[in-house]
Amino acid sequence: MIAGITQPYFFPYFGYFEHILLCDAWVVFDITQYTPKSWMTRNRMQHPSCGWQYISCDVHGSQHMPTSSVRLKDAAESRKKILGQIAHYRKHAPYYRQVADIVDTTFAEARSDSLTDIDVSGLSAVCAYLSIPFTPIIASEAAFPLPEITHAGQWALEICTVLGADTYLNTPGGRTLFRPHEFAARGIRLGFTRVPDFRYACAPYAFEPCLSILDVLMWNAPETVRSAMGKETINYAGA
Repeated sequence: MIAGITQPYFFPYFGYFEHILLCDAWVVFDITQYTPKSWMTRNRMQHPSCGWQYISCDVHGSQHMPTSSVRLKDAAESRKKILGQIAHYRKHAPYYRQVADIVDTTFAEARSDSLTDIDVSGLSAVCAYLSIPFTPIIASEAAFPLPEITHAGQWALEICTVLGADTYLNTPGGRTLFRPHEFAARGIRLGFTRVPDFRYACAPYAFEPCLSILDVLMWNAPETVRSAMGKETINYAGA
């Protein structure tokens, strides 16, 4: 079993969904302190004139709260604002309507106005559109029997142990958090995804790398996006 454990992100980039695709078990890690102005509440889309702009949801939350306790200020207003910000794609992007439907579905089908539920609903809507299996385990609801955590990389080690995973897969940016010898001692293989390089035509805009998956889906058929995922070998610690 390959496990992935990641904070709930708001319409994240291509690589996040490739990460989901490569995992057998996906844990939504919402039990640590919330980080304001992070990828949990915002992402980047094309600006109508040049460069990029943030799309975001406004929340009631602070760094003194666990992520699971953060709530949206007004889910309906966030939906309306985001749809307004991406409306400029309508004239140019061939899949604008499908992406707008994903945004609508995200807010309509979220279980509550919690940040976790909104983000997970967005992940679910995108995964369904891309035919990626997605059955998330919400950490705040799972009540994992974990020991005292002494360093950041230990969370994944202990959760993988509880799940019975034999492999833990993380993005390359998190490599320094982990102590490979601790995973090896538990018989858990530690792996890292690639840095994705998925480029696409988006005229009249200039291509911007690592924008939200919503931008990717504006310009590419779901089959094209799905087939571009998982092409590279996972890099394993110590290999």
